Amino acid sequence: MRRAVLIFSIIWPAVALAENWEPLEAEGIKKALIDKGITYEAATQYFYASGRTLYNAGADSWGYWRVEEDRYCSQWPPSDLWACYDMEISGQSIRFLGEHGYITIGVLAE
Repeated sequence: MRRAVLIFSIIWPAVALAENWEPLEAEGIKKALIDKGITYEAATQYFYASGRTLYNAGADSWGYWRVEEDRYCSQWPPSDLWACYDMEISGQSIRFLGEHGYITIGVLAE
């Protein structure tokens, strides 16, 4: 556990310093996410090529993801609604831009 905290404390300040955000289009989103993971402040998420995604903030939560018109979209059962986000990248930092100014930032896993 200490190792995870140490790694997180080293990685997370880099997220705050990320600048020069570049928008991602469909192919860039796929390249950044397919069979890769993201570490958020208090969670992790993995994006499978099958379109499944596993989010863990203390417990596993399975959902679906896809790319539509240069946007990342996700669905979390039992809801059948899809939410879509613009995405931007700066180095290893990635952010999801939702409606009403909602922003989620994470670090791409190596």
